[in-house]
Amino acid sequence: MEKFIHYILSNFTLTFFVIGLLFSFFTLYRNKNNLSERFVVETFFKYYCFWAHGVSWTYNAIMHTVFHETAAKFIGWEDSPFQLEVGYASLGFGIVGLLCVKNNFGLRLGLAISTSAFLWGAAGGHIYEIIEKQNYAPGNAGVMLWSDILIPIITFVLLYLSHKTSKQTIK
Repeated sequence: MEKFIHYILSNFTLTFFVIGLLFSFFTLYRNKNNLSERFVVETFFKYYCFWAHGVSWTYNAIMHTVFHETAAKFIGWEDSPFQLEVGYASLGFGIVGLLCVKNNFGLRLGLAISTSAFLWGAAGGHIYEIIEKQNYAPGNAGVMLWSDILIPIITFVLLYLSHKTSKQTIK
């Protein structure tokens, strides 16, 4: 059980993404008689914003500010004041993610652009660390690397689908 909890907390981007999916499926199941394309898209995007961005980035903020030594070790880095900067940026992203629960295209676009720039930049840094320094620490490679690449793609796909279906009425 300890290893399972460690895996869940260490791979929090995957964990919170899955929790968002579970909330989405539960909501869709509860409303199975009133499903529209718009309702389905909005349900997935709302819980995705809340869990995969709001809660996940806030968790990341706590890890990089309060538990900065642990976070640095997890990534395979030395602890430095840079951890605080990453933590405060993460807190900002987390707050915006929580606000994006409401369907506001401009706010969601801002979330998509800002977090994607950060995550794809981080992915580039992780790949550099893997190639140049053989840094295969769990926070540098594996789930974290894939999250840095895929979370922005998922965000833009959901943003597109949300915009595409925005003319439909949610039941």
